[in-house]
Amino acid sequence: MYDFKNTIDRRKTDSVKWDVKPNELPMWVADMDFKTAPEIVEAMHKKADQAIFGYEEPQSDYFNAVADWYESEHNARPQTDWMMFVTGVVPAISSIVRRVTSVGDNVLVQAPVYNIFYNSIVNNGRHVVSNDLVFDNLAYQIDFKDLEEKLSDPLTTLMILCNPHNPVGKVWSRDELVKIAELCNKYHVKLLSDEIHGDITFSPYTPAFSLDKDLIKNLMVCVSPSKTFNVAAIHAATIIVPNENLRNQVSRGINTEELAEPNSMAIPVTIAAYEKGHAWVAELKQQILKNKELVQSFLEKELPEVKLVPSDATYLLWMDTKAVSDDSKDLADFIRSETGLYLSSGDVYRGDGHDFLRLNIACPISTVEDGLNRLKAGIRAY
Repeated sequence: MYDFKNTIDRRKTDSVKWDVKPNELPMWVADMDFKTAPEIVEAMHKKADQAIFGYEEPQSDYFNAVADWYESEHNARPQTDWMMFVTGVVPAISSIVRRVTSVGDNVLVQAPVYNIFYNSIVNNGRHVVSNDLVFDNLAYQIDFKDLEEKLSDPLTTLMILCNPHNPVGKVWSRDELVKIAELCNKYHVKLLSDEIHGDITFSPYTPAFSLDKDLIKNLMVCVSPSKTFNVAAIHAATIIVPNENLRNQVSRGINTEELAEPNSMAIPVTIAAYEKGHAWVAELKQQILKNKELVQSFLEKELPEVKLVPSDATYLLWMDTKAVSDDSKDLADFIRSETGLYLSSGDVYRGDGHDFLRLNIACPISTVEDGLNRLKAGIRAY
């Protein structure tokens, strides 16, 4: 039904991703090169035709759309009174850091992890503590002994979980989520779960809010259609907080910081995405799987020194390049200067990221082929 074979030229359109030189191919930031679902575009046209763009706030249709989506897509329905609109997951994370922790506190993450987490922590005067994920040359696992030790520190008051995990593409199991929640409760650490990549998953994904009632009393979950439907510039997300007292804290933060007022497109886009986007996402996931299979086959045949880390989520692939270099920034910079291929350097995610590059494959398969050929040329020249 939908076109995942073609794209449009986004150079000189204020696109962050495509603000590159004429010969460069950006395959870095988590921004797809597919047009969003036409049902979303139709909703935007309908909104624009109203020709008045005054103050707005989400009503029950917005929150029901979010709940319906999670029930139908993930077999887990959050209560609508747990929800709050916010203008983005990253603004929500920064606001929560400020609201539920104190200056000088430790905030725990699991490196290598989405680099903006570090900004949200450090820029607000808190300290980063990492329970580094353990890589066994095949997959990543949590070191639960180390996690408990770091959560037990009285200065650690918040853990930021990435579920599914960016950049390694790991979907945490229900058992793993239960262990994390139990430890956070044991040591009175609040748990913030960024689940922005939860819709593009290829194995069972458990929203953290679906855990047993006694495990979610310190939980905050951030979700958004932005990554799923490539609508990041619409600035719409939802915070789900089951505990009323904690929810009131978070609400006070986002309202004090003016993060709870939607723009004119945020509500209709979210409703259209969650009510009418099921078929589009299903086709998108099939295209991503095809692109991923192409990358796997190419690396095995043409670049065996580069290993693709097995993953079950996101359109971002984590490539092990330690056989080529232990300095991912140097390698990424060289590949870009030599071939024009612009990848994410793994070092920005910390942990063992210096051994990895991140590749965005949410693009037509012809673009993936171009990127792989450039990658081969860059690796060979390096």
